[in-house]
Amino acid sequence: MHHFSRKIITFSTLAIPLAAPAAPTNDETSTSLEEIVVTATRTQQDLTAAPNTVRTLSSQQLAEKQVRTLSEALRETPGVWVQKTSNGQGSPFIRGFTGFRNLALIDGVRFNNSTFREGPNQYWNTIDVLALERIELIPGQGSVLYGSDAIGGTLNVFTKDSGFRDAAQGERFFNGQAGYRYASGERSHGEHMEMNVGQGDVWGLHVGASLRQFGDVEAAGLGRQPKTGYDEWAYDFRFDLALNEHWSLTAVHQQLRQDDVWRTHSTIYGIPWDGTVIGSDLRRSFDQERTLSYLRLAGQDLEGMMDSATLTLSYQSADETQFRTKSSRASEVGIVELDTFGIDLELTSESPIGLLTYGADYYRDNVDSSSTSYKADGSLDKKSIQGPVGDDSTYDLFGLYLQDQIDATESIHFFLGGRFTHASAKVGAFEDPISKTEASFADDWNNVVGSARFVIDLDEQDHYSLFGGVSQSFRAPNLSDLSRLDIARSGELEVAATDLDPEKSLNFEIGLKAQTERFTGSASYFHTRMSDLIVRRPTGRTAGEGESELAEVSKANAGDGYVHGVELVGNYAFNKNWSILGQITWVEGEADQYPDKTARIAREPLSRVVPFMGRAGIRWQSDDLRFWVEASCLAASEADRLNTADRQDTQRIPPGGTPGYVLLTLRGGYEINDHLGLTLALDNLLDQEYRVHGSGSNEPGFGAIVGVNVKF
Repeated sequence: MHHFSRKIITFSTLAIPLAAPAAPTNDETSTSLEEIVVTATRTQQDLTAAPNTVRTLSSQQLAEKQVRTLSEALRETPGVWVQKTSNGQGSPFIRGFTGFRNLALIDGVRFNNSTFREGPNQYWNTIDVLALERIELIPGQGSVLYGSDAIGGTLNVFTKDSGFRDAAQGERFFNGQAGYRYASGERSHGEHMEMNVGQGDVWGLHVGASLRQFGDVEAAGLGRQPKTGYDEWAYDFRFDLALNEHWSLTAVHQQLRQDDVWRTHSTIYGIPWDGTVIGSDLRRSFDQERTLSYLRLAGQDLEGMMDSATLTLSYQSADETQFRTKSSRASEVGIVELDTFGIDLELTSESPIGLLTYGADYYRDNVDSSSTSYKADGSLDKKSIQGPVGDDSTYDLFGLYLQDQIDATESIHFFLGGRFTHASAKVGAFEDPISKTEASFADDWNNVVGSARFVIDLDEQDHYSLFGGVSQSFRAPNLSDLSRLDIARSGELEVAATDLDPEKSLNFEIGLKAQTERFTGSASYFHTRMSDLIVRRPTGRTAGEGESELAEVSKANAGDGYVHGVELVGNYAFNKNWSILGQITWVEGEADQYPDKTARIAREPLSRVVPFMGRAGIRWQSDDLRFWVEASCLAASEADRLNTADRQDTQRIPPGGTPGYVLLTLRGGYEINDHLGLTLALDNLLDQEYRVHGSGSNEPGFGAIVGVNVKF
């Protein structure tokens, strides 16, 4: 029977190298090591003991797949598909939700900020996937433990450390690795190097750097797609110090920059496909840069009232510059500069009523945003009141949370929790949509959510479990909802909305998990009810003239909606060499929306939801695990359940919907010796002409991805 571990693992000390799901251990039949996850409960849990569906990706899996971006790393994850407005701007849909309705964390630090836009956006692509040790995804809930935005799911990425906890006590170490990735489908080159130095269980330093040049994507049937390439560089630094046997200190800094990332679908460089049209802009591109620094003090196995304590102080910056040149050669430059300060306190205590996890978190965004227009001859036209969001703005999120893990019996376990959140927004300067003059705005919201979940062990060996429960989630209106002045979908200009309430959801889930010597899998059904959903609403006004004319939209709490679906996942090992995998996802949803220029509300399908996806694969690996080969098939059905906004998004979605596709991939790897490893993938073997539903350009045709890794 599961007895939940009282040894608490904090975000700062998690560095558990896990085998890929299909990789056996050293006996003849086991499919995987017992996986330990943190995000589902903020404490250490066996994967099968977590009261949620949990999807994980280890550093080994990321290296085997030679993934390009964080969003694309989730491409084969059950319940997830990845829309790409452009080649540099991927946004995962998790159980029907994307953008600011999914919450991202980096080592437990909140990544979402108040400038995140509605719908698919590019922000997750500014996290360097090459710097990650592990990814954990909790679909369907998360607001009780992590606050606003965790409606579709919560993604927690764990960055690499030096591994000083794995070295022998007091032993000095120095090691590292260098990797190179080449992809013919986009003629891209990527280099990554990292180094570790320290003293076992005393201190450790990890330093990493990435430099990548992405070329234009070569799509089947279309050829080279201009302006789909871009450049990127990143580096990360982490220092861990064991203060004593209970306390440790961690300091982290990371930074990433992307240059000249185009949105080609709205420009003359787009290529029409299957009935789509292209825009008239001569340029629409982004430069963006972000940083994260945090200092963390963590204690484990403490004596007294607390079993563990973690205090994290963080600072993040995000700078975004938009360049747009219209067909008239008039141009605009929009700038968003954001600083986020955060503090997070997490405590755990053993009590007569169970294991308590509790704490408080506070984040403040300071935002400056500007927009400058230039005439066709390059001379200054005007400086606007605001940029893409309101200028001189602040946004605060404060939360208190408590979760209790209760072992009712040896086989029945309950997880009960609640959170109070206070959110406040102050917009110093924005353009009033009616008067077109400068205005200011302030508002605040309070919210309480709860969660009740369970796990029932179905056998004494802990191979099978039944899990489920109900969880509330919410999303407070952010600065983008309240003060946006920017292009939205094709032919739309979004303007400010100052009368919004938080949107709420209620998630139900029931499922089964299995983890035996040969089989690992899960089956689950989820149903999410939404209320006060914030959606775009036509104002009846237009902006601009001629080819530049845009329909004006704003935000409103439209009403209710739902999304539900089924996820089936299985992996079976015949022996230590051969294994197969399969997964099926079906999702469907509807919500109240504004289908025309009036105030009429109608129930329509959720935007950009792919109803059916599946994946199957087979894997062989040698006895010594040095050589492996895997064949995989990923299929998506036709996406033809469109709402009015989807049908109007003619630059990205073909008339009648996006055709389905079948992708065949063959990949393998060979560890030549302890210092040199090679990987090779043949992607899109059928040279399928396709794009992911809602994307602004097509994906690569048949191509090879080559990876070389050198360890020292």
